[in-house]
Amino acid sequence: MRTVNPWLRRVLLVNLILEIGIVVTGGLVRLSGSGLGCPTWPQCVPGSFTPVPHQAQGFHKLIEFGNRTLTGVVGVAALLVILAIWRWAPGRRALLRISVLPLVGIMLQAVLGGITVLTGLNPAIVAAHFLASMVLVSLSAYLLYRVGEGDAAPVALARPEIRSLAWVVATLGALVLVLGTVVTGSGPHSGDDATPRFGFDPRTISWLHADAVMLFVGLVVAVLLAVHLTTADPRPRQVWRAVLGVTLLQGLVGYTQYLTGLPEALVLVHMLGASLLAVSLTYGVLSLRRR
Repeated sequence: MRTVNPWLRRVLLVNLILEIGIVVTGGLVRLSGSGLGCPTWPQCVPGSFTPVPHQAQGFHKLIEFGNRTLTGVVGVAALLVILAIWRWAPGRRALLRISVLPLVGIMLQAVLGGITVLTGLNPAIVAAHFLASMVLVSLSAYLLYRVGEGDAAPVALARPEIRSLAWVVATLGALVLVLGTVVTGSGPHSGDDATPRFGFDPRTISWLHADAVMLFVGLVVAVLLAVHLTTADPRPRQVWRAVLGVTLLQGLVGYTQYLTGLPEALVLVHMLGASLLAVSLTYGVLSLRRR
């Protein structure tokens, strides 16, 4: 691992934390039924970018406006990432090019968020909004990991079959997240009482999601056993133990919320777990090689 300016690492860590934070606050908007707390976009209400007194949406306007405001904070953090890499990692052009992507993604997310409001919280658009956030979380984790590496060609730390299996796990993890959004779009937490839902039976789609999770857990265990048996470097073992730990905790929360009638607090924890799973899988794939 290369020496990294501590301020650069802090900026990248704060950026990652904020990307995860806005996922959680977005979940709070949905779970509190505040998805249309600001019924228009980019203004909160016609004629005002901020909530106004006696607005019909009541406290929901404050929750939705707060989430919109946090988008600006995350955008500033993404801009600081670019400046920090330019200032404290000179000459790392590949890393600098990649550092632009979170800021671009946040701007696209702001537009997608507006489309979400203007389409009355269409469940497909809401799902796309969440999945785009998962991509930004993963990208931010990638930057935090890569900044500690060199820029030489990667050297494999595991056999090709294990690295291929790790990519299969990551792909299946993405599918699990997609199915999770379908479960949410078919269940009771729509973001607003009048929001349309997917036309799927919630129990059936939940079982399909659970089946994919069980397959995912099995493959994570397979990768973990493989790196323990075949790799000398301790880092892949440590990272894949973390992947398994996050996976098991996320599964426990998922089954608990299903069996207890989807309490809002557990659903919010589950959304946080989804972000941590995206981070751990990113680190898991990267840990199987070094630069």
